[in-house]
Amino acid sequence: MADSPFPRSSRGGLLRTTLNSSMAPQNLSHSLLILEQSNAEQEDRSLMENTGDDLDRGQSRMDVLYPQFYDVLQTQGAGQEAFEVIQALTHVCRGVMEQLELDIDHGMGGEQGTRQRESLLTWLRQEINTWRLLHALFYDRILLQTDRPVDDEMQDGPTLGGSEKEVIQQLYALNATLREYQLVVDWLEACYDRGEQQNPLHAHDRMMAWENTLFQLENLQGAAFGKGHEIVTRLDPDAPVREKRPLHALDEEDNLRLSRAIFELIRSGRVDDGLKLCKHFGQTWRAAILEGWRLHEDPNFEQNVSGLHEKLPIEGNPRRDIWKRCAWMLADSKNYDEYSRATAGVFSGHLGSLKTLLHSNWHDLLWAHLKVQIDIRVESEIRGCCLKNYQPMPDDYWNGRMTMEQIFDELNVAKDASVRDYAQGQQGIIQRHLILDTCGELIQHMVRWVEKDTAQQSPHQLRFMAHIVLFLRQIGRVEQERQAEKIVAAYVEALIARGEPQLIAYYTASLSNPLQVKLYSRFLEQVEQKRPRELAVDAALQAGLDVEQITRVTVENIRLAHQSLGEFGEPKSGEISAIDQRKISALEWLTYLPEQRGELLWQANAMIRTYLASNKVECMRQTFRMVPADIVQQLVSLYGSVDNIPPREECCLKEYLCYKVYLSGVDSFIEWNRLQQNKPKKPLASHAASSQDNFTERMASERKEQAHRSEVVRWEHKLKEQAKQTIETLYNVLMFPDKGWLVDPFIPKLPENAVQLNWDHRLLQMEKLRSICIPEIALLLNEVMFKSGDFAGCVRLADEISSENRQLYKVYTKHKLAELLAKIADASLELLNSKLDPWGYPITT
Repeated sequence: MADSPFPRSSRGGLLRTTLNSSMAPQNLSHSLLILEQSNAEQEDRSLMENTGDDLDRGQSRMDVLYPQFYDVLQTQGAGQEAFEVIQALTHVCRGVMEQLELDIDHGMGGEQGTRQRESLLTWLRQEINTWRLLHALFYDRILLQTDRPVDDEMQDGPTLGGSEKEVIQQLYALNATLREYQLVVDWLEACYDRGEQQNPLHAHDRMMAWENTLFQLENLQGAAFGKGHEIVTRLDPDAPVREKRPLHALDEEDNLRLSRAIFELIRSGRVDDGLKLCKHFGQTWRAAILEGWRLHEDPNFEQNVSGLHEKLPIEGNPRRDIWKRCAWMLADSKNYDEYSRATAGVFSGHLGSLKTLLHSNWHDLLWAHLKVQIDIRVESEIRGCCLKNYQPMPDDYWNGRMTMEQIFDELNVAKDASVRDYAQGQQGIIQRHLILDTCGELIQHMVRWVEKDTAQQSPHQLRFMAHIVLFLRQIGRVEQERQAEKIVAAYVEALIARGEPQLIAYYTASLSNPLQVKLYSRFLEQVEQKRPRELAVDAALQAGLDVEQITRVTVENIRLAHQSLGEFGEPKSGEISAIDQRKISALEWLTYLPEQRGELLWQANAMIRTYLASNKVECMRQTFRMVPADIVQQLVSLYGSVDNIPPREECCLKEYLCYKVYLSGVDSFIEWNRLQQNKPKKPLASHAASSQDNFTERMASERKEQAHRSEVVRWEHKLKEQAKQTIETLYNVLMFPDKGWLVDPFIPKLPENAVQLNWDHRLLQMEKLRSICIPEIALLLNEVMFKSGDFAGCVRLADEISSENRQLYKVYTKHKLAELLAKIADASLELLNSKLDPWGYPITT
């Protein structure tokens, strides 16, 4: 069987054997074994990590919990596997705690490093304790509790006439509330930590009880110590109280130490060890007293053993009621030390003696209250069901009954500040609500912590709270899903700061779709390099995230972000600013999935429209390079045929081709302008020829002139060809088919999400760009033809602008149209000077 969240074998309580057998958790899954192997491998690498761990004072040790918790949750399933996950989470926390303890033992990091690691250890212990509590309570609530409701008074409970042990066995089996009380007590005993206190009996060996008092009584002259002091005259256990005299001073000190050691063993649930301790130090009567609380049962009355003709030993104390009344009186007496009183108070339900000793610790006080409540409920059940007359208990005993809510209310207003602080702190609140099973209120508290003090919440606190929420969701205890998502989302944001894509994707997948898109796109916005981007997309696909929507939102967020240019301002002409480079690079997110080719075109076109309006031609070129050259073939292949391409993609494709034609025309004009301005220079003229000039110099000068003429001829030819190509590419813009340049083709209806796409705004942008770019292209075209001597072509340009077929004149303002007509008039004048009419035709008489 797998280990319980806390050890139970030697724990003292009202009923152990039956509870242990009925509440033992099931075997851990094989994932826990794999986890142990990974921890072993981590230990092999610990020597390499010691240097870095020394610098961060143990933080790197803690940070391995992020991937280890993720690994554990990979094996999570429904039902019982959820509890195996809790045990595995506890296991990995314990492994990290052991590593930190080793570092402290080795003195890593000096005093500051030790203090930091001790702080981390304190947090880890509290987290481990909470995981154990959560496992114990909800294992019982989910898998063991019956559907039949049973109240505290057990009106339908055990039948009359059974033995004390049988009655309480049935009580524990039927009363879920009492069983939960016992589970919390077991948890508190398992988590008990004496802290810095040393073993009170560390210097003692086995000896006879009260040997110094015995020695002094046997030697009338007195011992070396204690001479002249009045001590007891008898050595029976009641002598100090009866005679009102102390033992020998050394024995008094030893007695107090032993009482303290016994109580600490009882506080940690090790009653049997306390009995052995009493016997070891010669106080067998104290061991006998500690046996008096056990429930009575005589197996010889059972019918199934009556035919064996063998008498079986009687269990428990048949006079337990008398013993308990005496124990109450001892706990209520001022004649005994506080540890002896508290020890008696544990088994007699005397809360006052326990609170006197355990007043400064939240867990100790809770343990004291619950021990008393269990004792009262058990005693009430025994006296109500067993056919026997019992010695009455004082009224104060029965008046001590409290509900769990009342207990926590009292702890919240405790006199000790440390108790109040813990009760009102995060761990105290979490543990209280887990015990009360008020998961809704717990989640509300967590949400308040996250919303109010997000900056103050450490990533490990967020990790802890997020996994509690995930567990509660797994077992169906989350009522308000939106509140729970806020906690998990806060943890995802902490993981985003660490930049681990697999973890971010996995935990993001546990959220609703809007939050998934919001958080994972925020993570993608921070990823700049190609390989990390590929890993982020792969992690999102493996986690089942909506990668298409996430990458689209990521690109839109980056594209629409308004950022200052910084201290350097706008870059030089022909250069791309870092902001624009980031926006253009973001298009890479849309290149990983073939299904997003249409979205890639949509976002690229949106960027190009902005850059074109800002006259950032180099940004346009860079954006254009982000789109695959075979985008048309890919879209056709994706949708099967051209006719099946959706309206949005069809419009995007034409817009993309419009920009392609525009860039081709602009690049061709730039090349023509470069050629036109770089006419080969004529070689420098030589000095006036003289009779003394030699023949060689004249020949060299003639060769230079001949080479220059040849170069000019080549230049003229190349310029002519370039001008022809430029005119053609510029005309391609003006004469773009299918309704013209930057005009959407005919589509039967708008896309279904036209409003979300802001379709009307896009049309307005395109119309504005037409009014800017078409007049500029016309002027460039006129310039090329005018400087190339094609004056008739300049005049024909007016016909194209004024044609009703394309109605290009509608994009002109009066000012721009006047500018173009003035240029055309200059061409007409040149035609007239060439003896032609204004349209370039020969003049006929």
